[in-house]
Amino acid sequence: MVTPEELRELIAAYPEWLLVREAGRTFPLLSSEIEIASTDEDRTLIGFVDDGGFHSWRLNRFRFHDGAIELDVAGPFAKKRESIRLVPRESASVLAAAVELARLEKANDAAKLIESSIRSTKIIRVDLNAENGRLGQIIFERDKKRMAALTDVTTSLTSESILTASMMWLEKLASRSKNPISEILIIAESRQAKSLQKLHALLNHRWRSKISIGEISRRKEPPSLVELAARKTSQLWREKTKKLALLRDPPPSQTATELMAMSPEQIDIVYSKQGETLRFMGLPFARVRSLLGREKAWFGVGKSRRTLTGENLNEAAELVSDLKKYRSPTSENPRHEYYRTSPEAWLESILRRDIRKLDANLILSPIYNQFRTSNDKIDLLALRRDGRLVVIELKTQPDREMIFQAADYWRKIELQRRRGILQDANLFEGRQILDKPVLVYLVAPALSFHRDYEFFARALSSEIEIWRFELHENWRADIKVLARREFRDQFSGLTNL
Repeated sequence: MVTPEELRELIAAYPEWLLVREAGRTFPLLSSEIEIASTDEDRTLIGFVDDGGFHSWRLNRFRFHDGAIELDVAGPFAKKRESIRLVPRESASVLAAAVELARLEKANDAAKLIESSIRSTKIIRVDLNAENGRLGQIIFERDKKRMAALTDVTTSLTSESILTASMMWLEKLASRSKNPISEILIIAESRQAKSLQKLHALLNHRWRSKISIGEISRRKEPPSLVELAARKTSQLWREKTKKLALLRDPPPSQTATELMAMSPEQIDIVYSKQGETLRFMGLPFARVRSLLGREKAWFGVGKSRRTLTGENLNEAAELVSDLKKYRSPTSENPRHEYYRTSPEAWLESILRRDIRKLDANLILSPIYNQFRTSNDKIDLLALRRDGRLVVIELKTQPDREMIFQAADYWRKIELQRRRGILQDANLFEGRQILDKPVLVYLVAPALSFHRDYEFFARALSSEIEIWRFELHENWRADIKVLARREFRDQFSGLTNL
């Protein structure tokens, strides 16, 4: 899959495209005639011209596949939905080469910033990382000492992804027998740099001394590189944070109630400003919205969504029946999309119903949905019976960024805890939150923790208490914790259950 930023790169990489509509109609376009824009609601719009004039569509999803860009778009109010393709008037290999060249140029621009902004520097090498070509890797000399620099040449990677890549590359450079390198500079645009600066503060002293963050300042022309001051964890608590205005979940709508009755043990509701989303063991299959005082609903999984009416309610019941058959630990076909899709949401839905399956001492926040639908998307927020607040992060596949995602959640929740915001919000129905740092539980099947998990866990500040919960591989049938480990102490943190 590609990001909106990469989509712009792909379109700009070649001057001419062929637009192919669903009915097979084609229309030639210049890259300058295709517009990609973002709205305030974090939606992406794509606009283009054809025989009928200029069209603006909401972009639902897209990917670069078999040498073409496949787009799933919708018209105003999602009334009209269509799949279209953009085919370059050149081979895919030429297009890929053009994208690589554009990224390499961005890496060279970063190298020039180093030379122009840091005195006594000399660029030794500029390249793209071999893994996916999304990171520019720069080797340079400063006062006859070799250093490394890394920059995101797609402007689309997460701060966690950039930090983990930097640490892994630095470890490799430090182990070289000839010209080893022990320091790295991460170069980023302003917003990304500020986010990296906060993550950097969560590292232990050893790693903070090896890594520095450089912000690309564009306040004046030409741009310059400004090295951001390294923060301590204590400095993070001076930030401003908004108060929480959390409301209890409203009663389900009539339509949602009817749908839930089809399988009450497996179906739950996630509330948002847009209405209700009904999930079958974590898999969204229906949405209910209130439009001008009237309920309107859609049902279906993935792209196959239809408006729910009195005439096709039986079809919705058939969908729920299929979900019972295939999204089940005893599914007759484990390769079915209902079984394989959104496994982390499946695990989360099990624990949401009974968090004691993970830890008998936990109490889940009843104000669940407001955290789940926030920008941070914290999986679960709970309270131990002794009053310690717990952030729970769930994974079902190896994820190298898991540690730093959890650490960033810890920072945000810990800031709100220290300010008394979480206590004032009455998240746990009158129970007192203890004045001690937030705990982090990282939960995954035993074989699904990334091989570099311990390496990154031990890179964090000792102020962050992270526990690793290893589940039995057949967690869909029964949540069983096989072991839990606390990594601040390498040898005494393992407890078998």
